[in-house]
Amino acid sequence: RKEMQNEGAPPAFRHSNGSVHPVKLPLRPEEVPQALGEYALTEMSSTSEHSDQENESPDMVVLICRANAKDQRGEGTLLENASQSNESYVTSADQTPVPSVPMKETSFSIGLQVMIPFLLAGFGTVAAHMVPDIVQQWSVFTEVSEVFILVPALLGPKGNLEMILASRLSTAANIGQMDTAKDMWKMIMGNLALIQVQATVVGFLASIAAVIFGWIPEGNFKMGHAVLLCASSVATAFIASLALGLIMIGVIIASRKVGINPDNVATPIAASLGDLITLALLAGISTGLYRELEYNDYANPLGCAFFVALTPFWVLIARAIHFTREVLYSGGEPVIIAMAISNVGGFILDKTVSNPNFAGMAVFTPVINGVGGNLVAVQASRISTYLHMNALPIAEPSPAPQKCPTPWSSFFGSALNSRSARVLFLLVAPGHLVFLYTINSMQGGHTTLTSLFIAFYLAAALLQVVILLYLADWMVNWMWHRGMNPDNFSIPYLTALGDLLGTGFLALCF
Repeated sequence: RKEMQNEGAPPAFRHSNGSVHPVKLPLRPEEVPQALGEYALTEMSSTSEHSDQENESPDMVVLICRANAKDQRGEGTLLENASQSNESYVTSADQTPVPSVPMKETSFSIGLQVMIPFLLAGFGTVAAHMVPDIVQQWSVFTEVSEVFILVPALLGPKGNLEMILASRLSTAANIGQMDTAKDMWKMIMGNLALIQVQATVVGFLASIAAVIFGWIPEGNFKMGHAVLLCASSVATAFIASLALGLIMIGVIIASRKVGINPDNVATPIAASLGDLITLALLAGISTGLYRELEYNDYANPLGCAFFVALTPFWVLIARAIHFTREVLYSGGEPVIIAMAISNVGGFILDKTVSNPNFAGMAVFTPVINGVGGNLVAVQASRISTYLHMNALPIAEPSPAPQKCPTPWSSFFGSALNSRSARVLFLLVAPGHLVFLYTINSMQGGHTTLTSLFIAFYLAAALLQVVILLYLADWMVNWMWHRGMNPDNFSIPYLTALGDLLGTGFLALCF
């Protein structure tokens, strides 16, 4: 870019997602390719070699068309791997692998691929929120009751991090950024380092929140217990994120090998395993560290300091890899804002759970929120991948404002995203009926499942998911056209809105 500016060339067009594409118009008609479908866009490092040719030729930008016999993918061909980072644009056709062919999906295949991880996610949510009932009599939970405050403060943001990771890796796999061993290892190392940084920060902030809301209002502060909370929270977030990150990488690589779209399976699996693994680790680690208080006063501060001290190391790795460099600085904002939105839903739950008329509210809230969040995360991940794979690589510097999608186009259009929205919506009622029956059979609720209650509950769940799927269609496209990578920003906002809508509608239902 600097060479072009120094030689007086007009500025290159910048795509809204950050990619820069200098092009030059052909000088003679015979240079125009006859079949654009058989050519691939590449880039030119400098225009100096053309500066002495034919004075009358316009000093435009250069479009190098190179025949690609293998590139006969028809509609939806990926011309360029879109990326939020300016450094990820393609420099030559020989240096970048041919991206994977977009998979043709029918409504049946989408539903079949989503259904199994969707059910696993629901069962995982039910099981995860029964863990506190099992461990609440353990000594650490009776003596340091503030550990319970860590549960919502830790699960929400950490769950968002895992679904963002799943969405980002799914898009990378679909657009060909993991097709070669070199790119795959860069993507894996960068994302694992990134999520370790984010998990450590989330764990530390969650422990501070537990200290503030647990002790400061009562004025009963104990330094030993505060350090215990910090060590338990940071260690749990760190270990759970590392384990789930490795699982997500395995799931996505395996999905591509067997011909399954990872967008359909990665985010539900991340959600189903995330809460359960995190709660189990929190119970086990906090119990072990609490026992160490009797024999070793330095175990907790050393444990906390160890994981915090690793953060600069992970930062260096994430900064060194261009796939994750920009997300390192901007990825925390949506998670923190989403935490604030979810807290509004928590406020509604806190005001209703103690009311006898709302008996059972605390049991059904995680299920309705979890199902809505899982389905909208799948849709957001799919739309983001679709935009990365099909968006034009060259755009005007100031594109015309995009029209807001209508509910009709979002749900009843002929496009692939409309088809997936219909499939996801149709999964809501059968899924919730299975989960309600599971809760009732495990005697987890404090209310009778009457036909009237089930009717109101399903109405609330369907309304929640309809709103979320429409918001996903609008939000992901809105972010894309403003140069923001939806994989990194959309899911936290959508899942937080799902928590707010689900809790509010369920309160109205009761």
